[in-house]
Amino acid sequence: MLSNRKNLLYYVGLFSPLIFLILLILVFSLLHPRFLHPLNIFNVMRQISIGGLIALGMTFVIIVRGIDLSVGSLLALCGLVGAVVAKGGLVERFSVGANADLVNPWYWALIGSVGIGLLAGALNGLCITKLKVPAFVVTLGGLSAYRGAALIVSDGGPISGFDDAYRWIGQGKIGEVPVPVIIFLVFIILCHIVLRYTVYGRHIYSVGGNPEAARLAGINTDLIITSTYIITGFFVGLSAFILSARLNSAEAVAGMGYELTVIAAVVVGGTSLFGGTGNILGTIIGAILFGVLQNGLVLLNVSSYIQQIIIGIILILAVAFDRFSKSTRQV
Repeated sequence: MLSNRKNLLYYVGLFSPLIFLILLILVFSLLHPRFLHPLNIFNVMRQISIGGLIALGMTFVIIVRGIDLSVGSLLALCGLVGAVVAKGGLVERFSVGANADLVNPWYWALIGSVGIGLLAGALNGLCITKLKVPAFVVTLGGLSAYRGAALIVSDGGPISGFDDAYRWIGQGKIGEVPVPVIIFLVFIILCHIVLRYTVYGRHIYSVGGNPEAARLAGINTDLIITSTYIITGFFVGLSAFILSARLNSAEAVAGMGYELTVIAAVVVGGTSLFGGTGNILGTIIGAILFGVLQNGLVLLNVSSYIQQIIIGIILILAVAFDRFSKSTRQV
């Protein structure tokens, strides 16, 4: 009887995000007739792709027992740096209109945005591994520092007015599928392969499961941990570029609250905050779940303040259930 109870809890914990997602879709489709309209579905998919890319990187970080609270602020900074590169520098960053052609092509802006993300990720990782400062403290400091840097770069105003090639990355479609969704799907496959089928992926799980045992086994734990923050920085930079292309604007207030939503998506998807477990497919279900939840609440005219409360409660319950199901299986 006890064994059956353990098995039930295991399978409920394993499939609870997917079950909850299906229930959400059913409820919102009944409460709002346009929820399942193709235009709304594509809108949800496009919206999920921005935070979903960051969630891919956050999965790597959380598996090694880390956390990154700076992703929202870093997204704003990366987007602004990319926009400044496209405009040709700080002096011309506010130029708009027909006579304000972009000095540099979109791929230089992408390189600038991703480059800042990689640099910030490496800085976060090195502070954690070499200075031995807790990840929570390092990235909490980054949350403030990167937002301040974004305000300096933008001088408090938005940078907007990009050309068609730049905007196509965020607004274009291939067939009926938005370009951001295609980019997201490509990296889902790549990240799944890396975590599931490579030596590097096995090292990530080893470091997250037992860092000391991994070190004694010859794994460079500092390098593995730092690399996960660099991966997250890459995805933040890429997401920042896509977001600025979608909105045709980059500004210092971009990404506010992303850290909560991204971490919630990863944890609800089954990646444990205590390290060693998790997978990309679970993260995707978590990201879709929160995308559907936010979209449905908006359609039902639920206050954004209430939405934040709901997300916070779901995050707490997900971690609590993770601990409860683990402790029960160990009995």
